[in-house]
Amino acid sequence: MSSSATPTASEYIVHHLGHLNNTHHAQKNIVDFSIINYDTLFWSILVGVLGCFFMYRAARKATAGVPGRFQAFVEIIVEMVEDQSKSIVHGNRTFIAPLALTVFVWVALMNSLDFLPVDLFSQAFHYLGLGEVFPYHRVVPTADLNGTIGMSLGVLALSLYYGIKVKGLGGWLHELFAAPFGIWLAPFNFLLNLVEYAAKTVSLGMRLFGNMYAGELIFLLIALLGSTATVFGFVGHVIAGSMWAIFHILIVLLQAFIFMMLTLVYIGQAHEGH
Repeated sequence: MSSSATPTASEYIVHHLGHLNNTHHAQKNIVDFSIINYDTLFWSILVGVLGCFFMYRAARKATAGVPGRFQAFVEIIVEMVEDQSKSIVHGNRTFIAPLALTVFVWVALMNSLDFLPVDLFSQAFHYLGLGEVFPYHRVVPTADLNGTIGMSLGVLALSLYYGIKVKGLGGWLHELFAAPFGIWLAPFNFLLNLVEYAAKTVSLGMRLFGNMYAGELIFLLIALLGSTATVFGFVGHVIAGSMWAIFHILIVLLQAFIFMMLTLVYIGQAHEGH
């Protein structure tokens, strides 16, 4: 997007939905695994490290007495995750509960990046003379389907791992070909189970992506409303932006909770037979 000419509304949105990637061009397809989106990698790793740091600080400063506000907040989250993992996954949860906590905190932090002003980094790069180096930059990793599908593939890998660990390789293979219609319909059972695994993986990634992508798009439309240079546009921008930001808090936390819960459900199903 040229800085010397005022972009149209469509050019503005297309530019802000472009990723900083290895091609230096806007990604034409919503999902393209041949493209590496550097901004998605950077922000997902950064908030992941920050999340680990804050949880580590909370654990180090935890006291047996009256907790401070930060410790009380972390304890509420930990107890909520522990209760959910206990009710869904039966058996050894030594790794499951920390995994669920990590997923919830990580996804919530990535979603929260959507509250940053949509023009913050593009304007910063422009004023610093880095517009050519960073022609595109998107901040929200969960608004990138490559990122959310990548996380859902990680959940799939864990589901397969626990399925084999709990049932044994022979038991897992037997279930793959014998459930739910019996070993005499092995080809149909195998196809059905493959479709089930694929549907779980795709729906898990698509659900998070769709909600965050739509939220980001609405923020861009609200930003365009404020660029009309009219009283109506300014007032509408402030009111709509404030209302959507408040409502978006619920979406950010809800989507993190849903992703965590589905992760627990899929791993819990791997512990059980058909």
